[in-house]
Amino acid sequence: MTAARPTPWPKVPAPFVRAVLAGHSALGLAFAALIFLVCFSGSAAVFLQEFQRWERPADPIVEAVSPTALQHGLEEGLRLQPQAKTLFLNLPAPGLPRYRLIAYGPAGDKSWALDADGRAVAVREAPWSDFVQDLHIALELPTTWGRFVVGATGVALLSSLISGLLAHPRIFRDAFHLRRGGAKRLQEADLHNRIGVWALPFHLTIALTGALLGLATIIVGVLALMVFKGDVEKAYALFATPEPAHDTRPAPPPNLPVMLATLSRLAPDATVTYVMVEDPRQGGQHINIGVERPRRLSREAYGFDRSGRLLGGSAYGARNLGERLYSSIGTVHFGWFGGLPVKVAYGLLGAGLTAVTASGVSIWLARRRDKGRPAPGWERVWIAAVWSQPLAYAAAALAAQLGGPTPLAVWAGATLAALALTARVRAEPLSRGLRAAGAAALAMSVAAHAIRWAGRSTDPAGWAVDLAFLGLALLLVAPEAARLPIVRRRRRASVADAP
Repeated sequence: MTAARPTPWPKVPAPFVRAVLAGHSALGLAFAALIFLVCFSGSAAVFLQEFQRWERPADPIVEAVSPTALQHGLEEGLRLQPQAKTLFLNLPAPGLPRYRLIAYGPAGDKSWALDADGRAVAVREAPWSDFVQDLHIALELPTTWGRFVVGATGVALLSSLISGLLAHPRIFRDAFHLRRGGAKRLQEADLHNRIGVWALPFHLTIALTGALLGLATIIVGVLALMVFKGDVEKAYALFATPEPAHDTRPAPPPNLPVMLATLSRLAPDATVTYVMVEDPRQGGQHINIGVERPRRLSREAYGFDRSGRLLGGSAYGARNLGERLYSSIGTVHFGWFGGLPVKVAYGLLGAGLTAVTASGVSIWLARRRDKGRPAPGWERVWIAAVWSQPLAYAAAALAAQLGGPTPLAVWAGATLAALALTARVRAEPLSRGLRAAGAAALAMSVAAHAIRWAGRSTDPAGWAVDLAFLGLALLLVAPEAARLPIVRRRRRASVADAP
């Protein structure tokens, strides 16, 4: 007899593995729907800039804004919204070549699309893009509570990833092992584990940054209690530019070109991304100018008073490593760096994380069924929860193009309708029907978009998103197309003709 070959992998006690696996399953089940929704909505939010361009394809394409056009945009905001407390000028970016004005006043906020000269050409309304953003960031709940729930979901996802690794001590050794031809549950379990380990660095990064973003309010609150005796404003001041002295006397608008000249001397390689003016008609005006630097993920902000005097250096990214890390969290989380290739990679990896979440619950339900304790009702509910989302998102996009109900109302209605079907429709027809309905809604949103913007669209990104929607529609119905008789006949014929 030959001695067993030693293995570099440590032997993990079986009771420990069983205990961690039970905790992994319990944690995943407790947060399954929230984790799935956050992962699905996050995969969509990666392409938020493209969706904004799709929804507003006739807005002027602006590649760059001159200092004069920036001043004109500010004055346009004062003309359009005289009572505005804050004016926000969002400058063009490589992924979103748009010049936008947002005015925040007593009656709420309003947004306009500006041309290259700083003139308002249209009221900017993008309800579906706003819905995609808000659903992921705060689940359409009140902002503070919604961010907290999303942050807690990020913590649950991070814990689930770590417990999943501990519960599968062979996961790295079997990273490329896929069982084929056996039980479907085992194949799904292998794919669940393989996707989880192949993209583990991405999954951990997304979960950690999402948790930090969502729980930022709690973190700042704890910091205030520990350092500033509960004074939250002092804690937030650590991450903000200094403010000028309070002065409510009337004053003319600030001279933005003077501030841009100062910035060009301080940071000649910086690109201005936004300008925010608080109290634009008062002597205590506070001007924040955000910039990006080449080859940096962190963002920087500079504060000025009305006269153009620099109040402080960079609020983000220049003073210490901690601030650089903090200011880069959002960029890393959403993949808004490196252009379209990085976005596509994030989208695919996000879809993989979404699939891992969905398959985890399906595997648990299949394991129950194999042990003689099936839960057909919960199987149908989970199918509805998963496959209702492509339908709900597409229906919301269609409603926005047709000027119908709000995207949130349509999304909620489609999701609830899918869940209601679980009481009457069996699992397999339910899955087929929801996927077919989602594909149809995507195709209809493309048709509605083409009809609405025919002859007016000036942005090729709009048509690119249309093609992507059609590709997604084909993917949704591909499994059913493979079952069509004509496809099966052609497959048998090709096998028969093979040498």
